[in-house]
Amino acid sequence: MEAALYRVAQALARAERVLFITGAGLSADSGLPTYRGLGGLYNGRTEDGLPIEAVLSGAMLRRDPALCWKYLAELGGACLQAVPNAGHLAIAELQRRIPGCWVLTQNIDGYHRAAGSPAGRLIEIHGVLAPLFCQSCAAEDEELAAHLQRSLPPRCNACGGVLRPPVVLFEEMLPQEAIDTLYAELRKGFDLVLSVGTSSTFPYIVEPVLRTRERGGLAVEINPGLTALSAEVDVRLVGTALDVLPKLLGHISNDRICK
Repeated sequence: MEAALYRVAQALARAERVLFITGAGLSADSGLPTYRGLGGLYNGRTEDGLPIEAVLSGAMLRRDPALCWKYLAELGGACLQAVPNAGHLAIAELQRRIPGCWVLTQNIDGYHRAAGSPAGRLIEIHGVLAPLFCQSCAAEDEELAAHLQRSLPPRCNACGGVLRPPVVLFEEMLPQEAIDTLYAELRKGFDLVLSVGTSSTFPYIVEPVLRTRERGGLAVEINPGLTALSAEVDVRLVGTALDVLPKLLGHISNDRICK
């Protein structure tokens, strides 16, 4: 493990362009439940007898906003109760030291921003939980926590329309701006890509890893278990993000690397 860790640290010392790809495993270290899997918020069907993909879908928000918001509220409440962990802070610190360091995250909790990752080098591909906005008049509403204490779905103070978070629900399109930013940066290329705490099931998560490796960059996975991407990376650092990232940062000084 130490040899592999030092190899990645050396790559970080040389890299001008770095991409961290983060998934639910990173925020799970803050105590935030994931959609599914061991320790997940939902396994199999929800208590309403429907798959999570059905209740957290754009179609359900339109058809039965109260039911959709029942589960959005569970996610929102969990996010508000937790805070960024040392893994988020380590990534933000590496972004401070490496001007060409980017983050592509699947997470909607906003913890990267809270940890200090610059918004200009952060691609939140699935959106974030706040601020809410009205589906009828587009007015913004910052009171997520307050709305979670009231009857659901939350309503717009201006027109009474149903509020929603700017997240990508199941069956919805990814935000075009985020996609455009991702592919613009991919065209520039990365020297190093690190997949952190993600099962790597989405093509837009796998593609940056494969493209970086094809162009001669180093592909790294940080995960306690095997994923669909494990066989495609150059280095696997086995462990949670909370275990690995602070140790990796410990090898890096302001002059990039510390032996």
